[in-house]
Amino acid sequence: MQAIWKGTISFGLVTIPIKVYSATEERDISFRQVHEADGGRIRYRRVCEVDGQEVPYSDISKGYELPDGRMVILSSEDFSQLPLPSAKSIEVLEFVPAEQIDSLYFSKAYYLAADTVGAKPYVLLRDALTKTGQCAVVKVALRTKESLALLRERDGALVLQTMMWPDEVRSSEFAVPAGDIDVKKQEVAMAESYIATLRADFDPARYHSDYREALEELVEAKASGLPMPEQSRDDEQTADVVDLVAALRASVDAAKKRRAGGGSGDGTSSRSTSKKPAKKTAAKKSTSKPSKGSTKKPAKKAASKSTSRTASKQTRKSA
Repeated sequence: MQAIWKGTISFGLVTIPIKVYSATEERDISFRQVHEADGGRIRYRRVCEVDGQEVPYSDISKGYELPDGRMVILSSEDFSQLPLPSAKSIEVLEFVPAEQIDSLYFSKAYYLAADTVGAKPYVLLRDALTKTGQCAVVKVALRTKESLALLRERDGALVLQTMMWPDEVRSSEFAVPAGDIDVKKQEVAMAESYIATLRADFDPARYHSDYREALEELVEAKASGLPMPEQSRDDEQTADVVDLVAALRASVDAAKKRRAGGGSGDGTSSRSTSKKPAKKTAAKKSTSKPSKGSTKKPAKKAASKSTSRTASKQTRKSA
């Protein structure tokens, strides 16, 4: 799985490097618009309505239309100058109880994975959130869009749940029934009885899409009657083999050159391997004549050589 974003979590003075992965994926069957007569794909062109010419994607900018019809054009340079303090960092604003967050604010979920040396502070923040029962309200910018988000723990991982801004959540006043509606106690009792009959613990594995399953069966049935496209498989396989052989031959030649030049066989340069003997020599010199008051343990290789020399001397004396 490929990370969609890399950055850090600012947890006080602690910086946690992380990678961001999408926690969900849609499983709907996607369709293409085709010509019903011959199955040809329907293509769309980007055409300027002023001069009627097709515009390449590189020449397309973003425009904001004013109420009076005027167009404000913004270039990529304009967007790059906007302040985004959370562009590469997830900024913790405060900690709140999880039950206080209305799910109406939730947008999209992401898994956060510790990157490089971030495992220990990652676990520290995760365990602290779990034990305190709190969630972190954060700011984050994904794909140049700054969002409010919630940082919480789920099954041992940190989850970043992006949220709507307060002004993006509509009021429910228009949906509330107008006037006084009289509901009898017997009707409420029967509704409560029905709810009690179907009450259960939430298990998402029990639910599935009947429509999607039927659609998949329909597509599979239609596909079984379609002829397979003609392919020149022999030519393709021959081309792959030739490319593979050429790549292997180049690898062998490169390995021979490295060996002839004194390089190692693992792809490291001769310059990097020439430094290693110097380290061993330095270790040997430092361990062959240890100081009397020194308590530092010698290197393992130097110790083994010293032990072998002592053993040989004792053998000669005993002989």
